[in-house]
Amino acid sequence: MLLAFAVSACAGASSGSGTKETSDRSRSEHLSTVSAKDFDSADFDDDSVRVDNKWFPLQPGAYSVFEGSAFDNGERVSRRVLTTVTDLTKVIDGVNAMVVWERDYTDGEEVEAELAFFAQDIYGNVWHMGEYPEEYENGEFDKAPGWLAGLKGASAGIAMRAQPRTGTPGYAQGYAPPPINWVDRGRVYKVGQKTCVPVDCYEDVLVIEEYERDKPGAYQLKYYAPGVGDVRVGWRGPEEEEKEGLELVKDERLGPQALAEARSKALELEKHAYEIKEFYKKTQPAKPTL
Repeated sequence: MLLAFAVSACAGASSGSGTKETSDRSRSEHLSTVSAKDFDSADFDDDSVRVDNKWFPLQPGAYSVFEGSAFDNGERVSRRVLTTVTDLTKVIDGVNAMVVWERDYTDGEEVEAELAFFAQDIYGNVWHMGEYPEEYENGEFDKAPGWLAGLKGASAGIAMRAQPRTGTPGYAQGYAPPPINWVDRGRVYKVGQKTCVPVDCYEDVLVIEEYERDKPGAYQLKYYAPGVGDVRVGWRGPEEEEKEGLELVKDERLGPQALAEARSKALELEKHAYEIKEFYKKTQPAKPTL
């Protein structure tokens, strides 16, 4: 597709027929409407772990903390989410992906630890290649409803389009069949917004609404600042039960020692995945980028 675009652009420039403008519009349209069905491992090169999409940047060592609250079984509880972009990569469905380590806390207790995998294609779209979450009850392991693209019927989805635009169709953020049944979707809700959180105030903010087709009237809202990524989580819809609200309270870059510690913890989580999940054993271990 990229080669075809280049050829068309050159032809347009030489003929003066307007072909280049048409090709530019076609490419822009594709980058605004690309969906999960367009996944092709051939669209990724050796830089697939260099995720520099302006709305979804993933720099190794990036560390963020979100704080807020949500309803859990009808009661308001505190929430805290710690996210670290590790310096690990893992090949999933033929694509080398960046490994993100996340920990979720409810009322001060760790309830989930997760490895999530993302890769950027040559057009600038960021793909969600899968995840391995572990859920805990009273400090003890409970379950791990994970999935990886290309295994057991699961497939990659869009984490962020290269050129998100209002009025475009929704898209799958990944898919895993039952019993996992991971069917989350995203859609551009608003652009050009302004929002303030404890870290800073941001303009030109993109708002993505996340939803499931069989749960109408319930939407989680994620606010993305250019060059930063997610800075706020909100909600809308009369059927939204959790009503989670989170704000970015810390955004920093880890030093070498802290990054090494995060890498070690992420590898411990992966080691457990190899011990308990047959599908995970079909993949090569994550490895440092350096």
